Formats: sequence, C-alpha cells, structure tokens
Amino acid sequence: MSLSIRANRGRLPFVLVNMAMTADGKIATANRAIHSFGSPRDLRHLYELRATTDAVMCGARTVEISRSLLDNGGGRFTRRRLRQGLAEHNLRVLVSGSGTIDLDADIFQTCFSPIIILTTARITQTNLIRLRKAVHEVKIAGQKEINFRAAVRWLRTKWKVQRLLCEGGGELNAAMFAADLVDEVHLTICPQIFGGRTSPTIAEGEGSPRLALAKQYKLNSIHRSKGELFTVFSRVNSG
Repeated sequence: MSLSIRANRGRLPFVLVNMAMTADGKIATANRAIHSFGSPRDLRHLYELRATTDAVMCGARTVEISRSLLDNGGGRFTRRRLRQGLAEHNLRVLVSGSGTIDLDADIFQTCFSPIIILTTARITQTNLIRLRKAVHEVKIAGQKEINFRAAVRWLRTKWKVQRLLCEGGGELNAAMFAADLVDEVHLTICPQIFGGRTSPTIAEGEGSPRLALAKQYKLNSIHRSKGELFTVFSRVNSG
C-alpha cells in the first residue's frame, strides 16, 4: 500500500460489515416480511463483533423493521468490552438521507448510549427539529446523498470511533463499498433459499457495471457450525 493510502486510512475508522444471507444471496424476502433467519450462533457472532467496536451503524428503516436496539448484548459481551478498554455501550448511528424516521421505533425508547443520525440537506426543517430533540446529534453529511467518507471521518474525529460495525441494509452497505470504506466483511451463509428478483442482497444500489470495477476482497477464514458457514473477507489493497 502506498504511503498516501496508509495516511488516508489512518484518519478513518476500521469498518466491518456483518450480514447473514441465504444460500442464494438474499438478506430478506421480497416483501421484507422475513429478515431475521440466522441461528442463535449467528446472533452470538453479531454481539461478539459489536463487543469489539466503538459504534454500530445501520439504516434507519432496517432498524425500524427489525426492532433492533443496536445494544451490546449485555452480560459477557459487556464484560468483554470493558476488558478491552471500551465504553460499556457502543455508540449507535442511524442513517437516513431524507430524515424521515419513526421516533416511535424501539431504539428511541432506550437511552443507554448516544444515538447519532446521519442525514442530508434534503431533510425538512420540521424533521430536523424533531430529530434533534430526540437524539444526541444530527449530522448533515451531504447535499442530496450522504458523503460517507466525510461522515465516518467525522465519527472518528468528533466521537473517537476507531472501529465501526455496519449492519446494513443493502443500500447502506452498497454506499459504504462504493466509498471504498469497508475493510472487513463477516458473512454468514445460511441454509435457506428465498428466491425473488426483488429480494434484497447484501449490497444493493447501482452496482459495478464491469468486473474491473468490482471491490476486491480475499477470503481470510471459513468455519462451519451446524448448517451455517461463517466467513471473513478482508480488503485487497492496491497501490
């Protein structure tokens, strides 16, 4: 890796993406009715990863649908965080380009750690005021689209985030890949087939039109636990 790339990466958090997908590459059914299908072992893996990171980031709609609190899992996961010198709870980062977020969602009924919202200048003044009353900070990180490179650099500078875990959905993941921010991918392959041409995958968006433009990763490890495969991929650096 060149010195300039090393210096640039040093100013950014180390970013992990963690997702579970079916054997045909889907992360939910076409109607989004089924979005959680991993085993208890997969859920444990999620909390194990959260226990190593300063912040967990997720699309606002994904959090609303899954009713996730983006919590640390409690118990031994909390103890693991403390042993590593981390704060008891991870920072929670929600992403919504329009700022149309349901404040009745479960995550807003808890106050164990700060909630940060990343949005754009497209947010209405009404929504901006409403969200600022409900969370610790609302960061406008772009005009029409979120500038994720600038946003995660801000998380590193303002909130001291050195390790950031991204948990989807597919549109958010795609934006993070497109911005060349993802250092490591944890992918659980589950023994189901959802099918459906509109069923979401781990990276949505426009995608790469040519193979040469695809983001390159290498397989670091693979582990089988009952019917699931737990894989870890890391970025292939260039330059």
